[in-house]
Amino acid sequence: MGGVGKPLRVALVEPFWGGSHRAFADGWAAASRHRIEVFSLPARFWKWRMRGAAFRFARDLAPRLEEVDLVFATGLLDLAHLRALLPARVPAALYFHENQAAYPDRPGEEAPERDLQYAFTNLASAAAADAVAFNSAFQREAFFRAMGVLVRRMPDARPTDVLEAVQGKTRVLHLGVELADLPPRQPPDGGPPVVLWNHRWEHDKAPELFFRVLGRLADRGVPFRLAVAGESFGRVPRVFAQARRRLADRVVQWGYLPDREAYTALLARCDVVVSTARQENFGISVVEAVAAGAHPLVPRALAYPEVLPGQLHGPCLYDGEGDLAGRLARLLDGSERRLDPDALRRAVARYGWDCRAPAFDGFVDEVFLKTGRLWGKL
Repeated sequence: MGGVGKPLRVALVEPFWGGSHRAFADGWAAASRHRIEVFSLPARFWKWRMRGAAFRFARDLAPRLEEVDLVFATGLLDLAHLRALLPARVPAALYFHENQAAYPDRPGEEAPERDLQYAFTNLASAAAADAVAFNSAFQREAFFRAMGVLVRRMPDARPTDVLEAVQGKTRVLHLGVELADLPPRQPPDGGPPVVLWNHRWEHDKAPELFFRVLGRLADRGVPFRLAVAGESFGRVPRVFAQARRRLADRVVQWGYLPDREAYTALLARCDVVVSTARQENFGISVVEAVAAGAHPLVPRALAYPEVLPGQLHGPCLYDGEGDLAGRLARLLDGSERRLDPDALRRAVARYGWDCRAPAFDGFVDEVFLKTGRLWGKL
């Protein structure tokens, strides 16, 4: 049994083991002083994961509860369901990479078409947890704002007391990012600057806006090359295929790079990383690119003002499509100087796992010490 001063045995339960979720789970497990075992399912069918993954994880965890000091679940798990299925209680923490209450609608989707039960599953999970953490203050505020709107839509029996109770046990824990393996910055090769897209190929990242801006710059003769990476899950927006045809003579990379060494080598070649996201609660892909020396251009409206230090706000945050197009053009044609790569690396070094693992370790220590006796673990 773990305890004060001893490593805890943590079951990290991740129903969607891919992308940033996988990077987080693997990164913390490797850097933690605790003994973290990852229980996971492949990154697909996210709606079915929220509906039914608890059955699978209850089956896997039930015979091993004596070996587990704390369950650390992420927001795509129905934690209330899991705790009800387990034969004994164990301390449990919940971590939100994203939440379904504040997730943006798909373009053209009417709000009533969305299954609001996923947001209520998030609320029930948070209520069932002993402690809840969000990856940014931006997300925490968005969660309670959107959840308050949702609860007020209920005709009666509104669980406002549950919302208040959940709010009282939340905190912000910024993500850790694997930065130690980033290669040295590649020297300029004499060609045009390389613009990077390394986000998920999904509607909430607004790829239509990104490629529309690049198309305008291409029509004006602004010099640039293009690297498109990032994972896709299921339905890929049509704009990717259209943009690949239109910008074919500028493309230096197109498609996901599952090999980490190849991905980090690409980062070391890129000059500007752009986000056009409609929803971003932290931005691992941007932090990775910035640590590799790419000048970021990111929306002011999301989590980026919190994630990027203040000295980067002026040169890196933009307001709207016109501002993005103008500033990107100046960075590419040389009329505005890009930030020093070494300074950029130092600006986001605080997100390396050497800094963040102790914060997550301390969080689970605290949860265990507060609730371990209650659940028979102390």
